[in-house]
Amino acid sequence: MGYDMTLLKLAIKSTLNRKASVLLTLCTIAISVMLLLSIERVRHDAKSSFSNTISGTDLIVGARTGDIQLLLSSVFRIGHTNNAVSWKSYLDIKERKGVAWTIPISLGDSHKGHAVLGTDATYFTHYRYGKKQHLAFQHGRAFHNAQEVVLGSDVANKLHYHIGHQIVISHGMGNTSFHHHDDNPMTIVGILAPTGTPVDKTLHIPLIAVDAMHKSSHTQPMMIGKKSQQNDHAQHQHGNTHQHAEDNNSHHNEHNEHNEHNEHNEHNEHNEHDEHNEHNEHEEHNEHNEHNEHDEHDHPHGTLDSEPSDLVGSPNQITAFLMGFDSPLYTLQVRRNINMYKAEPLLAIMPGLTLRELWDMLDIVEKILLLFSIVVVLVSLLGMLTTLLATLSQRRRELAILRSVGARPIHIFALMSSEAILITFMGCVAGCILFYGLLLTANPLLQSQFGISLTIGWLSNYELTLLGVIMSAGTLMGLLPAARAYFYSLADGMSIKI
Repeated sequence: MGYDMTLLKLAIKSTLNRKASVLLTLCTIAISVMLLLSIERVRHDAKSSFSNTISGTDLIVGARTGDIQLLLSSVFRIGHTNNAVSWKSYLDIKERKGVAWTIPISLGDSHKGHAVLGTDATYFTHYRYGKKQHLAFQHGRAFHNAQEVVLGSDVANKLHYHIGHQIVISHGMGNTSFHHHDDNPMTIVGILAPTGTPVDKTLHIPLIAVDAMHKSSHTQPMMIGKKSQQNDHAQHQHGNTHQHAEDNNSHHNEHNEHNEHNEHNEHNEHNEHDEHNEHNEHEEHNEHNEHNEHDEHDHPHGTLDSEPSDLVGSPNQITAFLMGFDSPLYTLQVRRNINMYKAEPLLAIMPGLTLRELWDMLDIVEKILLLFSIVVVLVSLLGMLTTLLATLSQRRRELAILRSVGARPIHIFALMSSEAILITFMGCVAGCILFYGLLLTANPLLQSQFGISLTIGWLSNYELTLLGVIMSAGTLMGLLPAARAYFYSLADGMSIKI
């Protein structure tokens, strides 16, 4: 034990005596370790993020196209489908035996680069992600009528939207908008909790709103859905205000002039006649509603009241729909029937199987990334070997002195091997520190831009195995200079040629 400690102290002092070359070698090993661990973590978590995007859904049905294309367009909002599913076919398939629930989805609109998804109330009830987790609301509630919209968490955070904001939907996907539906502003009534999936980057509106916006002539303001109680009450009070103004014009001209001034500044008249007391109460309530609508920053997370109404309407077609069954036995049967559907060409896919097909296609990319990381690690270890061999000739006198004080060749071999192991170990430790620093820095960016949530936790067994392989490779690299030092003799060390 004492001999081992002495050898370790000697190896540490010898390493510190060559700070510059050792530091450069250590940095190259640390960077290569960081790169290897980062690529593996991103690869693993990207696969998990894709797999966790949708769960608990047995089938995804859309117009006949490729399996992967349908999955990417309907779930990940990547690309688009050229055809759609007729509403009549959707209603027919929905009534099939064994179908527990369906979620219709309609895509094609956007808002400032974010996808807009039309659906109904079943979306918030049956859509699941991760390990069959339900969608939850961070603020507000689900939409009740065609004038309301629910945002994903990333949309709200990036655009700084709050409950009560009014937004305008645009026709066209991505950042390209061909027409703005400014004749139908939508009121934000809910913000979903973060999920780490494309749901966070999506705006959700009722199907009836999508159908009405696309059917309108855009020459007149649209009257879609059933207006909220708040809007009905505001219109009623607006009518009462005009009636009251007419009464004042006929009986109290001076008082009416004062009323008009107060109306312009949105203040109530406090000295009106007794017969208008009821109007005063309604007017104060209306003023409070208008204040909340235009100054939502004072109550950014409030909940707007509205009356539930029709969310579907009578659309002609939808982009796709999700299906869940009472029993897995119905899944294959209904899938086969849908793929042979005579009314129109449809395609039904199982999201789990299609995701595996997607990753099988990307398997070659994973292998290339892993090979690239291994090559970088080998280059860094070869750099360490080169440094040890280059300094070995300069250390021959040092080794000869050790031999002269009683060190045996095996001791010299152990010393040189220990130095290589020590440098590799320090490089791995530094690489792990850089790895976690990179995770903390890159995680928000990957989450916001690509929907990939990195796991910031202990190293997995696979990552620990990779570090073990690097340590073994570093030890093997150190055997060559150690073997050369082993055969140096005392006379050779004391008679170095200059």
